[in-house]
Amino acid sequence: MTKKILIPTIIVLSMLIPNIAFAATGKIDTGDTAFILFSAALVMIMTPGLALFYGGMVNGKNVISIMMQSFTIIALISVQWVLFGFSLSFSGDTYHLIGNLHWAGLNNIGLEPDSTYSSTIPLLAFMVYQLMFAIITPALITGAFAERMKFSAFIVFTLLWTTLVYDPLAHWVWGNGGWLKNLGALDFAGGTVVHISSGVSGLVAALILGKRKNAKMVPHHMPMVLMGAAFLWFGWFGFNAGSALSVNGIAVNAFVVTNTAAAAAAIGWVLTEWKVSGKPTLLGAVSGAVAGLVAITPASGYVTAVSAIVIGVISGIICFISVNYIKHKFGYDDSLDAFGIHGVGGTWGALATGLFATKAINPAGANGLFYGNPNQLLIQFLSVAATYIFAGLMSFIILKVISIFMELRVTKEEEELGLDIVEHGEEAYNLGFKAIDFNQ
Repeated sequence: MTKKILIPTIIVLSMLIPNIAFAATGKIDTGDTAFILFSAALVMIMTPGLALFYGGMVNGKNVISIMMQSFTIIALISVQWVLFGFSLSFSGDTYHLIGNLHWAGLNNIGLEPDSTYSSTIPLLAFMVYQLMFAIITPALITGAFAERMKFSAFIVFTLLWTTLVYDPLAHWVWGNGGWLKNLGALDFAGGTVVHISSGVSGLVAALILGKRKNAKMVPHHMPMVLMGAAFLWFGWFGFNAGSALSVNGIAVNAFVVTNTAAAAAAIGWVLTEWKVSGKPTLLGAVSGAVAGLVAITPASGYVTAVSAIVIGVISGIICFISVNYIKHKFGYDDSLDAFGIHGVGGTWGALATGLFATKAINPAGANGLFYGNPNQLLIQFLSVAATYIFAGLMSFIILKVISIFMELRVTKEEEELGLDIVEHGEEAYNLGFKAIDFNQ
């Protein structure tokens, strides 16, 4: 047997072999368990919230399309996670890069706690909580290629991307034995795993698919955008506070700094916008709030409320610059600014964690640069760079492979008609009348 066959075979077999030592179990804490299940529900509602947020920003003829993508992801990843996604992310460790298949199909997962991940809650509760993160991450990417990707290609991309990008990244950062976790990278709730990975992958997808025919469309329904942003802000408390996995002081701190950073970022964005354009906008306010939520995510379990204000204000300003200047300077069509907000905001948040983290908030974390530990900032930088390279390269490969077998993008004529009718045979708004042709 040649080395080309032998090495991949050894890797696959090592993933299939169950762990020899089983983690010890403890006693279930009913308060913690209720908290995690409620937090999971909060994170779940974020994806329908994202559908509203994105749905209000697209053209009226593409509302069903973008909402269908978010809803479909809930169904697809719920099944993928149970079959093998959770196992690849959290079961065992294979060369510090990926888990194994010991928990495939939720095999060997009981209703008892697991000392590695869930010392006071059932491992099954930890699984379903992590599922909601795995769902919303590929949903964020859809904002980058909105209004032009074929639904069939989107389905294949979502399944491959979640399996080949999200699952390994989750293991790197959160899995027992993951190399970034071993390195000491801090990512409390998903700055690298969720936001940088989705933002960078969205940028790659936008570049490969190319610009829309009309890339200067304005949001068609601002009340829908506001409603979606409200759901996101509400659900984010489960996203960040729930990542403490227990009803404790760290969860409380994460809740407080999440709200504080979102508010500060909304102020930072609106003031910058007001100064530059002369008018404060609702779209700017909600975009700023989301930017702040993104930036505080990796830091929420490690920083103080005052640090959260600084993180939030800066995220609002730099994301405004990214969306309104950098995107236009380089000419890419990131439709709904997935990279401009999640990629850029997530990058700042991950680096800011290396600046503002303090063990006074979380003794299990680390001190950042401003608390006497400059090495943490270097570790955060390495984690950001690794995520950029891995997510960007893998997304490029996945899309190029898919393009060999099917078209990635709708035709110009289909884009003109709108993806709602072309791809789904539905309209978001049945107005009950036909447009008048004044040329007749």
